[in-house]
Amino acid sequence: MSITALEGWTKEQTHAVAASYLAWTMDAFDFFILVFVLSNIAGEFHVKIPEVAFSVTLTLAMRPVGAFLFGRLADRYGRRPILMINIAVYSLLSFATAFVPNMTMFLLVRTAFGFGMGGIWGISTSLAFESIKTSARGVVSGLLQSGYSGGYLIASIVFAVLFVHIGWRGMFMVGIVPALLLIPYIYTSVPESPVFHQNNAQRVSIFSVLARHGKLAVYAILLMTAFNFFSHGTQDFYPTFLSKGRGFAPALAGSIAVIYNIGAILGCFLFGPLSQHFGRRRMMITAALLALPTTWLWAFSPNVVMLTVGAFLINFFVQGCWSSIPIYLNELSPPEARGTFPGTVYQLGNLIASGNLAIQAWIAQYNGDYGIALAAVPICAGLVIALLVSRGPEADNVEMGSGRNPVT
Repeated sequence: MSITALEGWTKEQTHAVAASYLAWTMDAFDFFILVFVLSNIAGEFHVKIPEVAFSVTLTLAMRPVGAFLFGRLADRYGRRPILMINIAVYSLLSFATAFVPNMTMFLLVRTAFGFGMGGIWGISTSLAFESIKTSARGVVSGLLQSGYSGGYLIASIVFAVLFVHIGWRGMFMVGIVPALLLIPYIYTSVPESPVFHQNNAQRVSIFSVLARHGKLAVYAILLMTAFNFFSHGTQDFYPTFLSKGRGFAPALAGSIAVIYNIGAILGCFLFGPLSQHFGRRRMMITAALLALPTTWLWAFSPNVVMLTVGAFLINFFVQGCWSSIPIYLNELSPPEARGTFPGTVYQLGNLIASGNLAIQAWIAQYNGDYGIALAAVPICAGLVIALLVSRGPEADNVEMGSGRNPVT
C-alpha cells in the first residue's frame, strides 16, 4: 500500500474512509457467518443443505432492492445519515436470525437481511471516494474491497474459536456488534461527503439518469454479474467443501478460511494501489487471468497443505481483481446518482449470480464431486471478466463533482 498516497490526509478524510471500510467489513461478516453453518442449520431444521443454501440466493436477490432504495435516500439526504440507518437495519436482522424457530422464518429473515445488506457498499464507497484526494483512490479502493474478505476473515475466526461454545445461533447474535460500535462512531466523528451538497443542488430523476447512461448501466450489470460469480463461486461453498467434501473438523476448516482470506486481503492491498499507476482495467484483466491456473490446487489438491496453498492463491487473485471495482464503478458513475448507481449495478449483478451457491451445492449433490462444482464457476467467470473489461469504458481519476471528464 502506497504511503505517499496517504500523505496530507485530514482527520475528516481518515474517519470517512475508516467508517466506510468498517461498515462494509461488518456487513460481509454478517453475510459470511451463514456459509460456515449451512450443515448445522440443515440438521436442526431437518432439511438438506441446498435448501439452506437457497437462503443465500434470497439474500443476494434482495440486495439490489436495498441498494436502490438506500442509494436514492443517500443521494437525497446524504451519505452519512443513511449509512447509519442502513447499518442498524442489517445488524438487527442478522441478530434476529439467531431466534428463528423454523426454516420458513429463517428464509424470511435472511431475505430481509439481503435488503439491509444491499445498501452498504454503494453508500460507503461513495462517502469514501467523495472525501479523498484523487491520488489515493487506488489505495482506498483496495482497502475498501479488502473489507469483504476482512469480514469473511472475522467470521472464520469466530467460527474456528467460538462455534463449539456458542453454536450457530450464537454466531448470528454476534451480528449486533456493528450497530453497537459503528453507529456512535459515525455520528460523532464522520462528516458528510463534501461532494454531496454540490450534486444534491442539481437533483435529477434516476430514470432520466438511466435514460442518458443506459449502455453504461447494462455494461456495468453484466460485468458485476461475472464478478459476483467469480467471488461467490470461490468463497461461499468452500467451507462446505472442506467439511463435507474433505471431512475436515470445524477448527481446521475455519483455520484454512483464515489463511485464504489473508490471501484475499493481500491481493486487494497489491492490485488496488497498482491500478492507480497502471490503470483499473489492466489490473483487473491481469488478476482475473492469473487466478485461472490456481483452480486445480484450490479444488483438486490431494492434501490439506496444497489445498490451503491453492485457496490462498485463488483468493489472492480473485480479490485482487475485485480491488479496482469500488473506484472503477464510482469513477464511471453519473455524479448526481453516485449513491445509487454503483451499488445498484453491483447488486443487480449479485441478483443474476444469486443462484451460485445453490447451483454448486446441487452439482456436488448430483455427481458427488465437490471439486467440479467448485472449479467450473471461477474458470468461466474469470474468462468473461477479462473479455468484458478489455472492451469496456474507462474513467481513471475522473473528477468526482458535477463537472467531470468524459468516460472513455
